[in-house]
Amino acid sequence: MSQSKEILFARTLEDVRLKAKEQGGCVGEEQVREAFAAQNLSEEQLQMVFDYLVKHKVGIGKPVDPDEYLTEREKSYLQDYLDDIAALPVYTQGETEALTLSAMAGEQEARQKLVQSCLRDVADIARLYAGQGVLLEDLIGEGNLALAAGVNMIGSLEKPCEVPGMLAKLMMDAMEDYIQENTASEKTDRKIADKVNLVADKARELAEELHRKVTPEELARESELSLKTILDACRMSGYKIEDIKIEN
Repeated sequence: MSQSKEILFARTLEDVRLKAKEQGGCVGEEQVREAFAAQNLSEEQLQMVFDYLVKHKVGIGKPVDPDEYLTEREKSYLQDYLDDIAALPVYTQGETEALTLSAMAGEQEARQKLVQSCLRDVADIARLYAGQGVLLEDLIGEGNLALAAGVNMIGSLEKPCEVPGMLAKLMMDAMEDYIQENTASEKTDRKIADKVNLVADKARELAEELHRKVTPEELARESELSLKTILDACRMSGYKIEDIKIEN
């Protein structure tokens, strides 16, 4: 697949995910096929698209049950969280609008009540992002922080009907950012581990050949590894690569 085709594919895939969000978390099989029709994908490639969408909790034909992605520990945490906020008041539509107007005017008590009234929404949104390598409790924590910050920003809006959408968007953005940051951190950790393991393997091979520990300089001479790579790996491992001797 050429670079231009890869870009078109990625954009189409993102368009399908956005369409799914608009439709309650699902898309029809024919919608997917129509979206990719111009790209002449094989049935195998289309199946990979369907698998990708399901993995990212986009239902094909019907919404995915978000609780399927929760571990038993997360289900227990979610229930505890919901139990903790169960006693908070539930407002009617009229009460919520009046509360929102007061909060928009800067009344702190109204803002606090508005935050409390949205805590259930945080849990609902967090469930949609579960199963992506982060804990549900961390997603809820990020959502709660975004909610608290967002309520202090609603004074810039013109109408109370704009508030729920703004707060939901802030919570979703916070959770997505957290997932991306965690993914980037995992990739960095994996790269570090791979580098350390590579150097350790080469050091062990040379140490077995020489029947003793080796110095970084010796390993650099006898392998394709640079001295910098070896020293970096030693440092990142806390100088615990057992077959390398670091001379003071």
